[in-house]
Amino acid sequence: MRNRLKVLRAERNWSQADLAEKLDVSRQSVNAIETGKYDPSLPLAFKIATVFGMSIEQIFSADDVAQAAE
Repeated sequence: MRNRLKVLRAERNWSQADLAEKLDVSRQSVNAIETGKYDPSLPLAFKIATVFGMSIEQIFSADDVAQAAE
């Protein structure tokens, strides 16, 4: 799964620790999601979308969908 988390976070000048605090997860969890090593649970994905004021689909996409769009 691909995501725009790092870009969205950088646009707001938030560190991984800042975002982790907003999501009530560890900084390591934010890093793992950003690097694609971990896919968030559905409740966490909704929380991420809420923090950024976006839909889940605007932040996350399946690898095959992302590749087809390129």
